[in-house]
Amino acid sequence: MTTADCYVGLMSGTSVDAVDAIVARFPGDDEPPAILATHSEPPPEALRRELLELSNAERRLSLLEFGHLDQAVGQWFAKAANTAIARAGLAPTRVTAIGSHGQTVWHAPDNDPAFSLQIGAAPRIAAETGCAVVSDFRNADIALGGQGAPLVCAFHAALFAAADVNRVAVNIGGIANITLLPRTAREDATTIRGFDTGPGNGLMDAWIQRHRNVGHDAEGAWAASGRVDDLLLAQLLGDEYFRREPPKSTGREYFGLAWLDRHLAALDHAPTPADVQATLCELTAITIVDAIDRFGSGRETLYLCGGGVHNRYLVERLTQLATPRSVATTEALGLDPDWIEALAFAWLARQRVLGRPGNAPGVTGARGLAVLGGWHVPSPMDS
Repeated sequence: MTTADCYVGLMSGTSVDAVDAIVARFPGDDEPPAILATHSEPPPEALRRELLELSNAERRLSLLEFGHLDQAVGQWFAKAANTAIARAGLAPTRVTAIGSHGQTVWHAPDNDPAFSLQIGAAPRIAAETGCAVVSDFRNADIALGGQGAPLVCAFHAALFAAADVNRVAVNIGGIANITLLPRTAREDATTIRGFDTGPGNGLMDAWIQRHRNVGHDAEGAWAASGRVDDLLLAQLLGDEYFRREPPKSTGREYFGLAWLDRHLAALDHAPTPADVQATLCELTAITIVDAIDRFGSGRETLYLCGGGVHNRYLVERLTQLATPRSVATTEALGLDPDWIEALAFAWLARQRVLGRPGNAPGVTGARGLAVLGGWHVPSPMDS
């Protein structure tokens, strides 16, 4: 085995719109990864509906239903991995490991005891791909007192930290998170900071699904057609999560439609659906920039990744609010912003193979470094 071996990363976020699969080769620690193939596999619509319903606290599953979902997600992920591996022209034996994030169905880092639950039958992925699979990345960090999220921050530091400039990686998925990368980050991992800032695309996706029966607001056009409702925005920004000190992380089970509906019900007027969408977009932009203002140096360049880069209106608002900082996507650093999260889990699988930590205690609040993830077939290290 060499560090030039190939890894697959599988990532499905809180929007449940697709699982992203990436095949990458990591030539060495100081060299950028080589992307060999990518594939985005949408879930069967019935499976997507079932998964989205799980963020409703009132939803109850039987063990039979839970087992069915776990296996169905595993099959979905395995299909994505097989397609990506085939596109790369590789035999499964050329893949050192697959890093599967799984599908988060509940994230409760502040529970007692804390836990984060991802499903996706890693043994089934291993059986259907013929590859070793690393999964369950979050709970090793949680066992050390951490939030278990965001886990992409150590990866952001490995790829994006620079000795001559302060940077911020801004990942906008269903939930948005930031990684603050001071000039010292590459030499001193304890200086890395990051956390979930709050809603990313998730609330906007859920709201447009409810009112227009489409999965996302293409380029933010619907949000741009509305006007920000200042009273609603003030109510949303009043949530204690935004004032809480990091480390912190969150998910759909908190920032879902039920949360939004409670705030709408408290208003003495009814904003139009388009105005609500505009307000949700503003909420995402403000909470990201406020977080950077509060904990950054004021001199960073922002690099965006995740599905939010395709929301043109959101990017415009972020750029305006972040002034005088400059804003770009990770394309400017040589990596496609659509594939950063999936690539992160390929990298985390590699960290597991090499016996290296995958978390950043300064981000999650864990008591120490942890080698993340468990093997679901015999490890190549043991063969």
